[in-house]
Amino acid sequence: MGLTKKLIYTLLVGLAFTSCVSKKKFAGLQSELASTKADLERRGELVNDFKNKLVACEQDRDRATANSGQKDNQISDLKAQIEDLRKVRDSQMQQVGGLTVLNQSANENINRTLSQLEKKDKYINLLQSAKSKADSMNLALAVNLKAALKEGLDDTDVEVKVDKTVVMVNLSDKMLFTSGSYKISPRAHSVLEKVAAIIKSRPDLEVMVEGYTDNVSINTACIEDNWDLSVKRSTSVVRTLQTRFGVDPNKIIAAGRGEYNTLTSNSTPEGRSTNRRTRIILMPKLDQFYDLLNPDNVGK
Repeated sequence: MGLTKKLIYTLLVGLAFTSCVSKKKFAGLQSELASTKADLERRGELVNDFKNKLVACEQDRDRATANSGQKDNQISDLKAQIEDLRKVRDSQMQQVGGLTVLNQSANENINRTLSQLEKKDKYINLLQSAKSKADSMNLALAVNLKAALKEGLDDTDVEVKVDKTVVMVNLSDKMLFTSGSYKISPRAHSVLEKVAAIIKSRPDLEVMVEGYTDNVSINTACIEDNWDLSVKRSTSVVRTLQTRFGVDPNKIIAAGRGEYNTLTSNSTPEGRSTNRRTRIILMPKLDQFYDLLNPDNVGK
């Protein structure tokens, strides 16, 4: 019995000891379990945080991808704009080059034009000077003629005037000729003598004598019509200046105007009387006139 008691006692002690150990392990396990749960919860929170971060990163990635597409489009547009600007620049450079050539050509044309204008100005000044000189000389000639012819004559018989570059002396028909005739009257000799003196004093002049009639028709044994009468009257004056008063025939021109180039209407006796006239024109020689127009004389 003693051995059995001992064994039971030993078994009971062992069981008690075992029970004590199991409680401690259980408590430790419970503590470890609680710690593990707490750690698991923390890790769960971390997982959630990482999930949220992952979602945010995916969203950022998607936005970045979208922005990348927009940026690619913007880059393509900018490249196209750059290419257009490059083309515009090249075109403008070509235009500038063309304008440079045009500018040089324009400058040359302007210089040539200015040179031509300068020559023309000199020529115009020369002509103006010559015209002023001719006008002055003609005015003096007209004054001298009026002074020489006024004695013993009615003002209506003689008219002296300056017209541009010539001096014109209009002599009335009644003072020069008898009616319907081309024979010079004695009264006309004194007038033509004074005109001849002026002509001979100016060797630089040429003289044209023009005959005019009215519109009254004439037809005689010696005169065919008004044209014929006007020519014969101018020829009579020219011949008198040459043969009677010594005017060089090389300086005299005879011309007939007939009933044309009238001064006034032929509808009245007064008008017809005015149109019946002889006009003596004193003018520079043509070679002297052409000499004035010679550009080689510019600046001389």
